[in-house]
Amino acid sequence: MNDSQLIAVLASIVLQASPLIIAVCGEIMTERSGVVNLSLDGTMLMSAMTGFVVGLRTDNYWLGFLAAAVVGMIFAGIVALGSIRLGQSQVAIGFVLALLGDDLSAFLGQNYTRMSGAVVPKAGIPLLKDLPVVGPLFFDQNIVVYFAIVLVFVTWWWLNRTQAGLQLRGAGERPTAAFARGVNVNRVRYLYTILGGALVGIAGAAYSLNVKIGWSDGHVRGFGWIALAIVIFGGWSPIRGAFGALLFGATKALATVLQRAFPEVSVVAFNALPWLLMILVLLAVGSDYTERFITAMPHSWQRPLRRVLRVSPPMALGTAFHEG
Repeated sequence: MNDSQLIAVLASIVLQASPLIIAVCGEIMTERSGVVNLSLDGTMLMSAMTGFVVGLRTDNYWLGFLAAAVVGMIFAGIVALGSIRLGQSQVAIGFVLALLGDDLSAFLGQNYTRMSGAVVPKAGIPLLKDLPVVGPLFFDQNIVVYFAIVLVFVTWWWLNRTQAGLQLRGAGERPTAAFARGVNVNRVRYLYTILGGALVGIAGAAYSLNVKIGWSDGHVRGFGWIALAIVIFGGWSPIRGAFGALLFGATKALATVLQRAFPEVSVVAFNALPWLLMILVLLAVGSDYTERFITAMPHSWQRPLRRVLRVSPPMALGTAFHEG
């Protein structure tokens, strides 16, 4: 593989990881507020189908993204309403919605399979796209990739450098203390659950309008669960989450290369590689062996290693908050 081919593969990884990055950022904001939205897989399937169909009917991919965002907001709003207002299990509601979105997308999208529709065009940034290496990777892409990159840093800044982000983290870590300081905890949870759902919806449409162009039954099945796993792997940090999405994209690319190199091996074995890697990573970040490995390192290494390898969820994640 020569240099130009390698750069092309790396650019493809960035392109394919961008929808996952968007979904991960959305779910991070939701979970940092204290709400678990397990409906991601069904949401992404429904939004991928809706975005493609609306884009096909209107010949406008912007309207496709808008419709997909509304789908994501509806699914997330049901999770928020059921858990906050009705006091039901967030996990149960999200899981049921994931199954519902899967079946509903297959039923409503059955007349639109394997059709051509609106596609997000490539939009290289003048001058920047001509830079060595980084130009083709990050600046000769399209609006979805640029949005994903900007979203990572905006999400990090919002969570860590703004008063609103402090309130968001307070709602997910210590809701009682946040409420005592005047934060309307449940309003914050509604807001960021629905906002996160909108981003997950956009991520679904990003697949059908930009990466896996078109629609078919189960078009992006499993990617919602991968996004949830990456949130955990990334320690609820958008920057680490983006790295996890790129790592997943790299393993998908590696599986394709290995499949071409060893055609006698079943394609199922190579397709399972990204999933196996994700399981191993999740086991590693939550294992006692990881802590033993860290303590065996020189003392000056232990703190940075612990920050990278050990993750802990928001303290109030998945718990209901009752005002008063």
